[in-house]
Amino acid sequence: MDKNYYITTPIYYPSAKPHMGHAYSSIIADFFARFKRIQGFKVFYLTGTDEHGQKIERAAKEKNKDTLTFCDEISQTFKDLTKKLNLSNNDFIRTTEDRHKKSATNIWKILEKKGEIYLSKYSGWYSVSDEAFYSEDEIENINGNNQSIVSGSPVEWVEEESYFFRLSKWQDPLLEFYSKNKNFILPSSRKNEVISFVKGGLKDLSVSRKSFKWGIPVPSNSDHVMYVWLDALTNYLSALNYPDEDNQMYKDFWPADLHIIGKDILRFHTVYWPAFLLAAGIKPPKRVYGHGWILSGDQKMSKSKGNILDPLEIIQSYGLDPLRYYLIKEVSFGNDGNISEEKLENCINSDLANNYGNLCQRVISFCEKNTNLEVSKKIDFIDNDKKILSVYEKNFDKILSFVDKQDINSYINFLVDQLFAANKYFNDEEPWKKKSDIVRLNTIIYTSLELIRKVTILLYPIIPETSLKVLKIFGTEEKDLKFQSIIEHNYIRKGFKIKKIGILFKKIEKK
Repeated sequence: MDKNYYITTPIYYPSAKPHMGHAYSSIIADFFARFKRIQGFKVFYLTGTDEHGQKIERAAKEKNKDTLTFCDEISQTFKDLTKKLNLSNNDFIRTTEDRHKKSATNIWKILEKKGEIYLSKYSGWYSVSDEAFYSEDEIENINGNNQSIVSGSPVEWVEEESYFFRLSKWQDPLLEFYSKNKNFILPSSRKNEVISFVKGGLKDLSVSRKSFKWGIPVPSNSDHVMYVWLDALTNYLSALNYPDEDNQMYKDFWPADLHIIGKDILRFHTVYWPAFLLAAGIKPPKRVYGHGWILSGDQKMSKSKGNILDPLEIIQSYGLDPLRYYLIKEVSFGNDGNISEEKLENCINSDLANNYGNLCQRVISFCEKNTNLEVSKKIDFIDNDKKILSVYEKNFDKILSFVDKQDINSYINFLVDQLFAANKYFNDEEPWKKKSDIVRLNTIIYTSLELIRKVTILLYPIIPETSLKVLKIFGTEEKDLKFQSIIEHNYIRKGFKIKKIGILFKKIEKK
């Protein structure tokens, strides 16, 4: 089995500071990266910033700053966010780096040599905000202003000399590729949307601009810069030291296992990107997952609407792990979701404080009072103990399947069910009434501790900081974490003295 795993976030466009949508994509990618690591995979997790294009050039000009200086400052806020979100990314790439320029230039040269790129003239609608070209039927006029139906962003009419990529040539090969790789695009609703778009007919794509200079120069004609998406998408290769295809990084990790993206950039990743790669003779990624938006009210967050939620403010008020847990559990993966303080507080109180935190607190406090935190050597499992412990073994393959299919909703539903089951087990067994039966008392404590250990391992990719606090009471460090150990029933050594634990999550008092 291939034990390498390559996962990426979208490459973020740093025309303004990060918002909750950026945090969501990164946390989701981090969930998969952390899980695959404890499954035994060598993981490469990439994030970064896309720093070229007219939008960046204009934003820097508005701030009266040198464009690269502007990029340096804004990109740093995204890099800082990786620390604030406790991401486990291996690399952070910027498209202004030389290693990236080398990769993008090489892709261009290959496409040009193969006759996939030609010089002509572009006339049509262009959105600077989206850095995207739109056809006439994708434009609507509202109050005298033309805008994209898809994004709502303003568009302007552009006429200029441009290089074109022969996208129309790749219509049938793309449809064939989708047919042979049925899970290339997930969820299914997104796949249907893409296939419908491609079947509707592909036109050749403008891949250079001449009206501004902030970009990677076209190798054969420095009057042009590369279209930002041909440039930006190549970042997934740049981080693997492409164009050196003989290097070990490239051999180990390409094609990428999973691109996590927002649904608004689906077309770029599932139509243009595989077409560029197929045309260049490079294998496309294995899967692209287009998740929904994190909404503010019922609207997508954007700088122009002034409705951006700052993840750093939420973290400062409520903590990081509660935010991570909320975004993974309460936002149905693949669909749009929103965040509000009321919903977040309810989630913290019900799931984290009452369900998980209370379970850990009660069991460990009881263990301290009755066995001086020592795990007894005298244990005798009855059917009820064996049944609840075996749930993890019985569902082992199912849990793996949830992760491999990006079915986060089923994964976390299983976890919540097991937390309820563990609390119910402790209540129903009433160990406080078994003090005269030392073996039974010790067995209930041991079983409850094991249930905490097992569920905490599965919580680790979601709330890593808190999970590691809990796992340390069993002497387990992050480097020793193994998913496989959830099926072991005698993992905690008999005679081992566990450590005390403080309050994991404080309940939030409602005003």
